[in-house]
Amino acid sequence: MINGVTMRTTVDKYILSALQEDITCEDVTTNAIMPVDRIGEVQLIAKQDGVLCGIDVFMRCFTIIDERVKFDIKKVDGDTIKNGELLATITGSISVLLSSERIALNYLQRMSGIATFTKSCVQQLEGFKTRLLDTRKTTPNMRFFEKYSVKVGGACNHRYNLTDGVLIKDNHIGAAGSVTKAIEMAREYAPFVRKIEVETESLDMVREAVAAGADIIMLDNMDNATMAEAVKICCGKAQTECSGNVTKDRLREIGEIGVDFVSSGALTYSAPLLDLSLKNLHVIK
Repeated sequence: MINGVTMRTTVDKYILSALQEDITCEDVTTNAIMPVDRIGEVQLIAKQDGVLCGIDVFMRCFTIIDERVKFDIKKVDGDTIKNGELLATITGSISVLLSSERIALNYLQRMSGIATFTKSCVQQLEGFKTRLLDTRKTTPNMRFFEKYSVKVGGACNHRYNLTDGVLIKDNHIGAAGSVTKAIEMAREYAPFVRKIEVETESLDMVREAVAAGADIIMLDNMDNATMAEAVKICCGKAQTECSGNVTKDRLREIGEIGVDFVSSGALTYSAPLLDLSLKNLHVIK
Protein backbone atom coordinates (compact mmCIF):
# COMPACT_ATOMS: atom_id res chain seq x y z
CA MET A 1 0.00 0.00 0.00
CA ILE A 2 1.24 3.50 -0.86
CA ASN A 3 0.56 5.86 2.05
CA GLY A 4 -1.08 9.28 1.69
CA VAL A 5 2.10 11.29 2.26
CA THR A 6 4.01 9.42 -0.45
CA MET A 7 1.02 9.68 -2.78
CA ARG A 8 0.85 13.46 -2.49
CA THR A 9 4.56 14.25 -2.36
CA THR A 10 5.85 11.74 -4.93
CA VAL A 11 3.09 10.11 -6.97
CA ASP A 12 0.64 12.94 -7.68
CA LYS A 13 3.04 14.92 -9.86
CA TYR A 14 3.59 11.96 -12.18
CA ILE A 15 -0.12 11.19 -12.45
CA LEU A 16 -0.91 14.83 -13.23
CA SER A 17 1.80 14.88 -15.89
CA ALA A 18 0.38 11.71 -17.45
CA LEU A 19 -3.15 13.13 -17.45
CA GLN A 20 -1.92 16.40 -18.96
CA GLU A 21 -0.16 14.45 -21.72
CA ASP A 22 -3.42 12.65 -22.49
CA ILE A 23 -5.74 15.67 -22.20
CA THR A 24 -4.24 18.77 -23.80
CA CYS A 25 -7.28 20.95 -23.18
CA GLU A 26 -10.31 18.63 -23.27
CA ASP A 27 -11.49 15.07 -23.77
CA VAL A 28 -13.39 15.84 -26.95
CA THR A 29 -15.09 12.43 -27.24
CA THR A 30 -16.37 12.39 -23.66
CA ASN A 31 -17.52 16.02 -23.87
CA ALA A 32 -19.41 15.21 -27.06
CA ILE A 33 -21.38 12.28 -25.64
CA MET A 34 -21.79 13.65 -22.09
CA PRO A 35 -22.99 17.26 -22.48
CA VAL A 36 -24.71 16.83 -19.11
CA ASP A 37 -22.65 14.79 -16.68
CA ARG A 38 -24.19 11.76 -14.97
CA ILE A 39 -23.13 9.34 -12.25
CA GLY A 40 -22.06 5.94 -13.49
CA GLU A 41 -20.50 2.67 -12.48
CA VAL A 42 -17.78 0.58 -14.15
CA GLN A 43 -16.04 -2.69 -13.29
CA LEU A 44 -12.32 -3.49 -13.18
CA ILE A 45 -11.90 -7.03 -14.48
CA ALA A 46 -8.82 -9.26 -14.79
CA LYS A 47 -8.29 -10.73 -18.25
CA GLN A 48 -5.19 -12.69 -17.25
CA ASP A 49 -3.82 -14.52 -14.18
CA GLY A 50 -1.18 -12.62 -12.24
CA VAL A 51 -0.28 -10.46 -9.24
CA LEU A 52 -2.17 -7.21 -8.69
CA CYS A 53 -0.04 -4.12 -8.11
CA GLY A 54 -0.78 -0.39 -8.21
CA ILE A 55 -4.40 -0.30 -7.04
CA ASP A 56 -3.76 2.87 -4.98
CA VAL A 57 -2.23 4.56 -8.03
CA PHE A 58 -5.15 3.37 -10.15
CA MET A 59 -7.65 4.95 -7.73
CA ARG A 60 -5.66 8.16 -7.50
CA CYS A 61 -5.92 8.65 -11.28
CA PHE A 62 -9.63 9.26 -10.69
CA THR A 63 -9.67 11.01 -7.30
CA ILE A 64 -6.95 13.48 -8.26
CA ILE A 65 -9.62 14.93 -10.59
CA ASP A 66 -12.66 14.30 -8.42
CA GLU A 67 -12.37 13.20 -4.77
CA ARG A 68 -16.00 12.05 -4.86
CA VAL A 69 -15.24 8.97 -6.96
CA LYS A 70 -15.88 5.84 -4.87
CA PHE A 71 -14.35 2.36 -5.03
CA ASP A 72 -15.44 -1.09 -3.93
CA ILE A 73 -12.07 -2.84 -3.94
CA LYS A 74 -12.03 -6.64 -3.97
CA LYS A 75 -8.25 -7.15 -4.24
CA VAL A 76 -5.18 -5.30 -2.95
CA ASP A 77 -1.53 -5.07 -3.98
CA GLY A 78 0.20 -8.44 -3.80
CA ASP A 79 -2.96 -10.49 -4.20
CA THR A 80 -3.07 -13.25 -6.79
CA ILE A 81 -5.78 -12.61 -9.39
CA LYS A 82 -7.45 -14.86 -11.94
CA ASN A 83 -8.67 -14.34 -15.48
CA GLY A 84 -12.29 -13.10 -15.40
CA GLU A 85 -12.19 -12.05 -11.74
CA LEU A 86 -13.92 -8.84 -10.62
CA LEU A 87 -11.26 -6.71 -8.94
CA ALA A 88 -13.17 -3.50 -8.18
CA THR A 89 -16.25 -1.46 -8.91
CA ILE A 90 -15.81 2.28 -9.47
CA THR A 91 -18.65 4.78 -9.05
CA GLY A 92 -18.57 8.47 -9.94
CA SER A 93 -18.85 11.13 -12.62
CA ILE A 94 -18.98 9.38 -15.99
CA SER A 95 -16.85 12.15 -17.48
CA VAL A 96 -14.13 11.47 -14.90
CA LEU A 97 -14.38 7.69 -15.36
CA LEU A 98 -13.99 8.01 -19.13
CA SER A 99 -11.23 10.62 -19.13
CA SER A 100 -9.07 8.87 -16.49
CA GLU A 101 -9.61 5.29 -17.72
CA ARG A 102 -6.58 4.91 -19.98
CA ILE A 103 -4.03 6.48 -17.62
CA ALA A 104 -5.34 4.48 -14.66
CA LEU A 105 -5.08 1.23 -16.62
CA ASN A 106 -1.65 2.12 -18.01
CA TYR A 107 -0.25 2.35 -14.48
CA LEU A 108 -2.10 -0.70 -13.18
CA GLN A 109 -1.24 -2.96 -16.12
CA ARG A 110 2.43 -1.94 -16.09
CA MET A 111 2.84 -2.31 -12.34
CA SER A 112 0.93 -5.60 -12.17
CA GLY A 113 2.99 -6.96 -15.05
CA ILE A 114 6.24 -6.21 -13.23
CA ALA A 115 4.96 -7.70 -9.95
CA THR A 116 3.79 -10.82 -11.78
CA PHE A 117 7.08 -11.34 -13.63
CA THR A 118 9.11 -10.59 -10.50
CA LYS A 119 7.20 -13.17 -8.47
CA SER A 120 7.90 -15.81 -11.12
CA CYS A 121 11.63 -14.99 -10.86
CA VAL A 122 11.66 -14.99 -7.05
CA GLN A 123 10.17 -18.48 -7.13
CA GLN A 124 13.25 -19.69 -9.00
CA LEU A 125 15.40 -18.77 -5.96
CA GLU A 126 13.30 -20.55 -3.34
CA GLY A 127 15.54 -22.58 -1.04
CA PHE A 128 18.63 -20.42 -1.65
CA LYS A 129 20.01 -17.53 0.39
CA THR A 130 20.38 -15.38 -2.75
CA ARG A 131 18.11 -12.34 -2.84
CA LEU A 132 16.81 -10.88 -6.10
CA LEU A 133 17.36 -7.18 -6.82
CA ASP A 134 16.24 -4.72 -9.48
CA THR A 135 18.46 -2.10 -11.15
CA ARG A 136 18.27 1.52 -12.33
CA LYS A 137 17.27 0.32 -15.81
CA THR A 138 13.80 1.77 -15.41
CA THR A 139 11.48 3.73 -17.69
CA PRO A 140 12.11 7.51 -17.33
CA ASN A 141 9.67 9.03 -14.82
CA MET A 142 8.41 5.54 -13.90
CA ARG A 143 11.12 4.52 -11.42
CA PHE A 144 9.02 4.91 -8.28
CA PHE A 145 6.21 2.81 -9.75
CA GLU A 146 8.48 0.14 -11.21
CA LYS A 147 10.63 -0.30 -8.11
CA TYR A 148 7.53 -0.43 -5.91
CA SER A 149 6.16 -3.16 -8.19
CA VAL A 150 9.37 -5.19 -7.81
CA LYS A 151 8.88 -5.15 -4.02
CA VAL A 152 5.24 -6.20 -4.34
CA GLY A 153 6.45 -9.11 -6.50
CA GLY A 154 8.68 -10.27 -3.64
CA ALA A 155 12.13 -9.03 -4.69
CA CYS A 156 14.24 -6.23 -3.21
CA ASN A 157 15.26 -2.82 -4.46
CA HIS A 158 18.87 -2.00 -5.31
CA ARG A 159 19.80 1.67 -4.84
CA TYR A 160 16.96 3.98 -5.88
CA ASN A 161 19.19 6.55 -7.62
CA LEU A 162 22.73 7.91 -7.81
CA THR A 163 22.39 9.61 -4.42
CA ASP A 164 21.39 6.41 -2.70
CA GLY A 165 24.73 4.60 -2.62
CA VAL A 166 28.23 4.20 -4.01
CA LEU A 167 28.54 1.79 -6.94
CA ILE A 168 31.93 2.00 -8.65
CA LYS A 169 31.60 0.68 -12.20
CA ASP A 170 34.17 0.08 -14.95
CA ASN A 171 34.24 3.67 -16.19
CA HIS A 172 34.62 5.01 -12.64
CA ILE A 173 37.60 2.68 -12.23
CA GLY A 174 39.00 3.92 -15.53
CA ALA A 175 38.60 7.54 -14.42
CA ALA A 176 40.22 6.88 -11.02
CA GLY A 177 43.06 4.76 -12.40
CA SER A 178 42.50 1.54 -10.46
CA VAL A 179 40.05 -0.36 -8.28
CA THR A 180 42.05 0.48 -5.17
CA LYS A 181 42.23 4.19 -5.94
CA ALA A 182 38.52 4.38 -6.73
CA ILE A 183 37.62 2.73 -3.40
CA GLU A 184 39.99 5.01 -1.49
CA MET A 185 38.46 8.10 -3.07
CA ALA A 186 34.91 6.90 -2.43
CA ARG A 187 35.73 6.05 1.20
CA GLU A 188 37.16 9.52 1.74
CA TYR A 189 34.26 11.36 0.08
CA ALA A 190 31.12 9.39 0.84
CA PRO A 191 29.30 9.62 4.20
CA PHE A 192 30.20 6.82 6.58
CA VAL A 193 26.66 5.41 6.36
CA ARG A 194 27.12 4.58 2.65
CA LYS A 195 28.29 1.12 1.68
CA ILE A 196 30.75 0.92 -1.19
CA GLU A 197 30.10 -1.54 -4.00
CA VAL A 198 32.57 -2.24 -6.79
CA GLU A 199 31.96 -3.84 -10.17
CA THR A 200 34.55 -6.48 -11.07
CA GLU A 201 35.10 -8.44 -14.26
CA SER A 202 37.91 -10.81 -13.27
CA LEU A 203 39.26 -12.67 -10.25
CA ASP A 204 42.22 -10.29 -10.07
CA MET A 205 39.79 -7.37 -9.75
CA VAL A 206 37.88 -9.29 -7.06
CA ARG A 207 41.06 -9.80 -5.05
CA GLU A 208 42.00 -6.14 -5.40
CA ALA A 209 38.52 -4.99 -4.33
CA VAL A 210 38.57 -7.26 -1.27
CA ALA A 211 42.04 -6.02 -0.28
CA ALA A 212 40.90 -2.40 -0.66
CA GLY A 213 37.94 -2.95 1.67
CA ALA A 214 34.90 -2.92 -0.60
CA ASP A 215 31.66 -3.75 1.21
CA ILE A 216 29.94 -5.39 -1.77
CA ILE A 217 31.58 -6.85 -4.85
CA MET A 218 29.60 -7.09 -8.05
CA LEU A 219 30.55 -10.08 -10.20
CA ASP A 220 29.81 -8.75 -13.67
CA ASN A 221 29.19 -11.11 -16.60
CA MET A 222 31.18 -13.95 -15.06
CA ASP A 223 30.65 -17.59 -16.00
CA ASN A 224 29.55 -19.93 -13.24
CA ALA A 225 33.00 -21.38 -12.48
CA THR A 226 34.60 -17.94 -12.17
CA MET A 227 31.72 -16.70 -10.04
CA ALA A 228 32.04 -19.66 -7.68
CA GLU A 229 35.75 -18.92 -7.19
CA ALA A 230 34.98 -15.24 -6.60
CA VAL A 231 32.48 -16.18 -3.86
CA LYS A 232 35.23 -18.16 -2.12
CA ILE A 233 37.60 -15.18 -2.31
CA CYS A 234 34.97 -12.84 -0.84
CA CYS A 235 33.73 -15.21 1.86
CA GLY A 236 33.46 -13.33 5.17
CA LYS A 237 35.17 -10.25 3.72
CA ALA A 238 32.56 -8.75 1.38
CA GLN A 239 29.05 -9.49 0.16
CA THR A 240 28.64 -10.59 -3.45
CA GLU A 241 26.23 -9.59 -6.20
CA CYS A 242 25.87 -11.33 -9.55
CA SER A 243 24.98 -9.03 -12.43
CA GLY A 244 24.94 -9.19 -16.21
CA ASN A 245 23.37 -11.78 -18.49
CA VAL A 246 20.88 -12.72 -15.77
CA THR A 247 17.84 -14.49 -17.17
CA LYS A 248 14.95 -16.15 -15.37
CA ASP A 249 16.15 -19.57 -16.55
CA ARG A 250 19.59 -18.99 -15.03
CA LEU A 251 18.47 -17.93 -11.57
CA ARG A 252 18.50 -21.36 -9.94
CA GLU A 253 22.08 -22.12 -10.98
CA ILE A 254 23.12 -18.68 -9.70
CA GLY A 255 21.45 -19.47 -6.38
CA GLU A 256 23.37 -22.73 -6.18
CA ILE A 257 26.66 -20.80 -6.46
CA GLY A 258 25.81 -18.97 -3.24
CA VAL A 259 26.05 -15.27 -4.11
CA ASP A 260 24.31 -12.96 -1.67
CA PHE A 261 22.41 -11.00 -4.32
CA VAL A 262 21.54 -11.23 -8.00
CA SER A 263 20.42 -8.11 -9.86
CA SER A 264 18.38 -8.10 -13.05
CA GLY A 265 17.28 -5.16 -15.14
CA ALA A 266 14.84 -7.51 -16.88
CA LEU A 267 12.50 -7.23 -13.89
CA THR A 268 11.54 -3.76 -15.08
CA TYR A 269 12.39 -3.62 -18.78
CA SER A 270 11.24 -7.08 -19.89
CA ALA A 271 8.06 -7.60 -17.89
CA PRO A 272 4.96 -7.75 -20.11
CA LEU A 273 1.82 -5.80 -19.21
CA LEU A 274 -0.85 -7.69 -17.30
CA ASP A 275 -4.15 -7.62 -19.18
CA LEU A 276 -6.78 -5.73 -17.13
CA SER A 277 -9.87 -3.93 -18.35
CA LEU A 278 -12.58 -1.48 -17.32
CA LYS A 279 -15.88 -2.85 -18.59
CA ASN A 280 -19.66 -2.54 -18.31
CA LEU A 281 -19.87 1.22 -17.78
CA HIS A 282 -23.47 2.29 -17.24
CA VAL A 283 -25.47 5.23 -15.88
CA ILE A 284 -26.92 4.75 -12.40
CA LYS A 285 -28.40 8.24 -11.92
